[in-house]
Amino acid sequence: MKPILIAGPCAVENESQLMTTAEQLHEVTTRQGLLLDFFRAGVWKPRSNPDSFTGVGERGLTWLGEVQRRFGFRVCTEVMTPAQVEQCEKAGITALWVGARTAVNPASVQKIADAVKGKPFTILVKNPLVPDLKLWQGNIERFLQAGVEQVMAVHRGFADSNENIYRNAPCWEIPIDLKVSFPELPILCDPSHLCGQTKWISQIAQLALNYGFNGLMMECHCNPSEALSDAEQQITPEEWGNLIQNLTFKINAPNADLIKQRALLEHVDTQLSELLAKRMEIVDEIAHIKKENNLPVVQPQQWQQVKERYLKEGQDPAYREFLTQFLELLHQASIQRQK
Repeated sequence: MKPILIAGPCAVENESQLMTTAEQLHEVTTRQGLLLDFFRAGVWKPRSNPDSFTGVGERGLTWLGEVQRRFGFRVCTEVMTPAQVEQCEKAGITALWVGARTAVNPASVQKIADAVKGKPFTILVKNPLVPDLKLWQGNIERFLQAGVEQVMAVHRGFADSNENIYRNAPCWEIPIDLKVSFPELPILCDPSHLCGQTKWISQIAQLALNYGFNGLMMECHCNPSEALSDAEQQITPEEWGNLIQNLTFKINAPNADLIKQRALLEHVDTQLSELLAKRMEIVDEIAHIKKENNLPVVQPQQWQQVKERYLKEGQDPAYREFLTQFLELLHQASIQRQK
């Protein structure tokens, strides 16, 4: 099965920005032999901060329609209300997505489902902000019951105060359980929103494909540094094309369970690497404080407390031995940095 590819800017900012991005994506896909299933761009942007850019509104639909006509891309945009569904239908836009903020309100989702009932819409349902599998499942069911023939799920991560690296916590077990519940339903990953920074996008995209996702929905902009929203997570069309070419869409391995566990291990290793680097930054700050206050570098009582947090009763002896050796290396490295 061909992977589903969706790309485009976070938001429609003006006609020039939209057309330039679409033109660059068209050039890249033509040159590299890629098929873009949908060109995405938001004309209405639900933002956490009222002072943030909230989109150009209905006039942006005209520009999206022009993208559809000029470049042959099927376009899609986010809707939050039945009125917006009606405006999209009038503009000839029949691919819509329900965003994470709207997805937390079943009543709002039902109103959108009622508005598309019996009409030839494609609906992409993003996961709700909260990590609630049943809520996500229920939202999908609303569109299936409305007779929408083409429904897709989009995993963009969840708001989680425990996440330390990515913008949103992946909680991979939730989209995997969703796939089990709806085995025929295409599920895509949105690594742009999940990561929040471009440096992680390639890794998360590959991880999602390893888990068996059916495609990717990504944000790209003709000039990301000047983007009016989510600038730090958008890549250029050229970067998008290179990223897609370097991904492995078909995994040739004898054991699917092994692939999943290795992908999960890669995710954990990435977090460990980042957290260790963050720990060393804190060690540097501690060194400055000790120097300014004429305190000794080595403080045995404090280090003993650190070890006690790691070394708990009931752990496997081999694992305790590993932790003891690891903590000794960590302690020595911290002392050297402070010196």
